[in-house]
Amino acid sequence: MGFNLGDGKVEQRGDGKPAGALRRGWTTGACATAATKAALSALLTGDFPDPVEIVLPKGETPAFALNRTALESGRAMAAIVKDAGDDPDVTHLAEIVATVHFGAPGSGIVFSAGPGVGTVTRAGLPIPPGEPAINPVPRRMIRGVIDDLCAHPGRAADVAIEISVTDGEALARQTWNPRLGIVGGLSILGTTGIVHPFSCSAWIHSIHRGVDVARAAGLTHVVGATGSASEDAARALYPELPESAWLDMGDFAGGLLKYLRVHPVDRVTIAGGFAKLTKLAQGAMDLHSGRSQVDFAFLADIAGDLSPDQADALRPAILAANTAKAVLELCAGEGIDLSAAIAERARQSAADILRGAPVTPHIVVVDREGAILARTD
Repeated sequence: MGFNLGDGKVEQRGDGKPAGALRRGWTTGACATAATKAALSALLTGDFPDPVEIVLPKGETPAFALNRTALESGRAMAAIVKDAGDDPDVTHLAEIVATVHFGAPGSGIVFSAGPGVGTVTRAGLPIPPGEPAINPVPRRMIRGVIDDLCAHPGRAADVAIEISVTDGEALARQTWNPRLGIVGGLSILGTTGIVHPFSCSAWIHSIHRGVDVARAAGLTHVVGATGSASEDAARALYPELPESAWLDMGDFAGGLLKYLRVHPVDRVTIAGGFAKLTKLAQGAMDLHSGRSQVDFAFLADIAGDLSPDQADALRPAILAANTAKAVLELCAGEGIDLSAAIAERARQSAADILRGAPVTPHIVVVDREGAILARTD
């Protein structure tokens, strides 16, 4: 399992954070803005500024080195290699390319998707279907530099801008884009221009956009899974669901459920392993091992409720267990169906987070091999 940070889904490093201070990086939107400024500057003056400085939404003024440039036949191209800092972003070291030329009088600023940048095909995203997947804040930043550069010589801002990402179509297969209906490549993203290492907000933002797309498509059932094994098991249960119904929830059950509380879908299924769903049953909303832990006393209490005659004998063994899996196996050996009880407790916990919203939650508990241990529906 990993974080969806900045522009893609990536693997975690060890227990989540490296030692020492973490270096910030730059979003694809910031890189595209800087590349656009460099290319348009060359189109207007004949020279590429290198490094090229831009102003981010909160006032920061980073400078970006150019990786490649070209100027010929009324077109200019500038490319910047994205530095994601210490963030394990799938687009770290990706080359972001801007190509500009002047358009017809009155045409204004026109965006297009070059190779490696996707096109939106489904409703529910911040950009309407048919448009290049360049999000609103990067568009605003790019428009700003175009307006500023054209204002100095008093030239109308009739500029066609193509953004591309070298090998972006291959990189996009590691992100949510295919599932969200963004085809052909990556999205140009970012709201501040800055990538904050190991921020959970980008992944949660992607979960929210997935719900938006599902709602816009009129879906009444979505599924959030903690990992690939649990998603595969759920897909076997619900083969009729379209791709946009499947949400890469990861550890962020609370992020999904709290968004559904305000943006409801009739039914949500949460699929996951026994340990992670035990933490949801305990009331945890972030199921990552670094941010919530299985409470073995909680499991001992449930086992005691299920089998009062064995409670006193089982409790010491459960409290001494190293893993939730060991507790599960111990109870199974005594004929106690702990999975079913955890599934029901997790369902109730999900309902509590939903706070009466018109959403029916269900739970699917899966083992490490992908076999279904229990389900509430």
